[in-house]
Amino acid sequence: MATRKSLEQTEEQLLETLRKSIEDAEALLKEAAGVGEEKAHELRARAMGAIHRATDTFKETQEKAIVQSKEAARVTDEYVHENPWRSIGMVGLAGLLLGVIIGRR
Repeated sequence: MATRKSLEQTEEQLLETLRKSIEDAEALLKEAAGVGEEKAHELRARAMGAIHRATDTFKETQEKAIVQSKEAARVTDEYVHENPWRSIGMVGLAGLLLGVIIGRR
């Protein structure tokens, strides 16, 4: 449960960062439309900075997701090795339920 909650928080943070970066870039582009060339270069540089920050945030989130996925796989692997028959039973039950659901259609 803690991993799921942290994933939801990470997703919310990522979406907020993306939204903010897009808003910043839009504002800078609107401002750049009505200014001279020197100011436009400065605004373009700021817009690129906002885009790079958003990209960095995505990369960090991707790395966190990979680490969390590997940890979940490791924990699952340990559980299956420690409880093979229970795992087989759960998979069998899941298959049975899936078969019932598909059979009803």
